[in-house]
Amino acid sequence: MKKLVVFLFVVSITLPLYAQTQIPEYRFASGRWGFTGDRLFQDDPGARLAKVNFKVPQSGSILYEFNIRYEGGAEDGHGGVGLHVFSDTAYNGASWGCGKSYLLWLNYDENPISKAIPKGLSAQVYRSYTNSRMELVQSISLSNYERFLTAENLGAPVSFRIEVYGNTGDIRVYDPTDSEQYYLIKVEPRDVPLKGDWVALRTNGLKASFALGL
Repeated sequence: MKKLVVFLFVVSITLPLYAQTQIPEYRFASGRWGFTGDRLFQDDPGARLAKVNFKVPQSGSILYEFNIRYEGGAEDGHGGVGLHVFSDTAYNGASWGCGKSYLLWLNYDENPISKAIPKGLSAQVYRSYTNSRMELVQSISLSNYERFLTAENLGAPVSFRIEVYGNTGDIRVYDPTDSEQYYLIKVEPRDVPLKGDWVALRTNGLKASFALGL
């Protein structure tokens, strides 16, 4: 049985703090999205470029928090979920990139086609130039966390905290098992200060639900 049969990833999103009193303007771009109660679902396991755009003006220091619940579809040993931040545009259709932005990506792939992507659980940061052009900035193996992907944990939310400092280009991705520890990522200096009007939440090859935390 493949590891991802018990892949519990569940990533829910808390949008920047000012937006937590109401759901901001959103546009379902690709995939099969919808609300059930207070949760946002993407329930098409075959959607490789599923995406929903949120209009969230961003500048300075922004906090993003994730709590995602895996709903199925990753039995083939592959699945991913991520967030485009500081995007200057919202394309209402399937796309790989998202205008000028940075994609923070959590990935599981038992047989990655690129040597730049670690096997198993990993995280990537991509720099997006257009809706069709991106480049890999950094890739990190998260194999030490695979021990948490057990049947007992299936369905339990996993919380993530990401702080983006738009004025310096620093991105802090906090360890979900130790709130005092974080990975530091620095964006391309020419992109600083970071500014954008859109956030894009996306999945690749799995079903997931998201609590917006509003």
